[in-house]
Amino acid sequence: MDDAAFVPVPSILPQDGRFGSGPTRIRPEQISALAHAPLGTSHRARPVIELVGQVRTQLAELLKVPEGYEIALGNGGASLMWEALTFSLVRERAAHAVCGEFGGKFAALTDAAPHLGESIIHRAEPGQWVGVNGADDADTLAFAHNETSTGMLSPLDPVGEHDADQLVVVDATSIAGAVSVDLAGIDVYYFSAQKALGSDGGLWFAALSPAAIERIERVTRERWVPPMLNLATALNNSRKDQTYNTPAIATLALLAGQLDYLIERGGLAAAEAHCRGLSESLYIWAEGHDRAAPFVAEPRHRSPVVATIDLFEVDADEVRAELAARAGIVDIAPYRSLGRNQIRIGCYPSVDAADVAALIEWLDWALAR
Repeated sequence: MDDAAFVPVPSILPQDGRFGSGPTRIRPEQISALAHAPLGTSHRARPVIELVGQVRTQLAELLKVPEGYEIALGNGGASLMWEALTFSLVRERAAHAVCGEFGGKFAALTDAAPHLGESIIHRAEPGQWVGVNGADDADTLAFAHNETSTGMLSPLDPVGEHDADQLVVVDATSIAGAVSVDLAGIDVYYFSAQKALGSDGGLWFAALSPAAIERIERVTRERWVPPMLNLATALNNSRKDQTYNTPAIATLALLAGQLDYLIERGGLAAAEAHCRGLSESLYIWAEGHDRAAPFVAEPRHRSPVVATIDLFEVDADEVRAELAARAGIVDIAPYRSLGRNQIRIGCYPSVDAADVAALIEWLDWALAR
């Protein structure tokens, strides 16, 4: 008999085997609270207006937005936000730091837009970091705070000295709500709700600086913008605690519950300590295993919320299949276009530390087999 048959199966199972990098776990308490949410209600009716207002207030509190900043929201998620920024904020030319798939998608949009000049695009190899800076001849400097496809963390202020007319635009889709941030000096900090914020997809949110608001108002006066991509329209509706068209009420209600959960437990500092504890346990495990290694080599660029780990001498597809069949562990596949033999684990505020400990035991078992 093959010696692998004698590897003891772990006695512990995760209470929840979902470790996706987005969408992520939604806590049962949030789902139960949907029974009291204003589902099936017009978004122009007071119950929904109050819910939108609650979410905007909670986000402003959680992110500690500086004076003069405003929280805006709209339909379509962060992918639509790339198009909205291309139409409504970039005036003539954008510069991008591309450290993975999602930064590259935004860069491709501004580069292809016929009303804009050729984009300046700084590219890094997957798992490595590159930044934008004030020396770039562009009015918009864009990068992702956390590259979901690779688990690469960018410093939140890699731009350095830049002109006041150069707006700093940060995609925070997979990290907003999981780490402490200082938004001073960041003009657009945008994200969707289906990752660290433990809700569902379909909406985008953004913290906008006064300079970004002024740019949006000026650009949308000077050029035609499709209404769904018009950030001035979104901002005007947001000020009335509404959206341009019907939002997903369940997404808003789930988000409100998660924001309460995060704020009550100590805000972003507590969320960051939790998430870093989860991801660090995985990185330490991988560094100590002869068949695993963190994909991002530089520790300071390793994501606290998306732990991406290369596997060696084993087929990662088989490992994932075994863990799914035997332990109910799912959603740990790498980003599809990366094409690497690896696993990718979401370490968000709703993920329990005991479940990550159980995952590590099962990984040890699968790699030993």
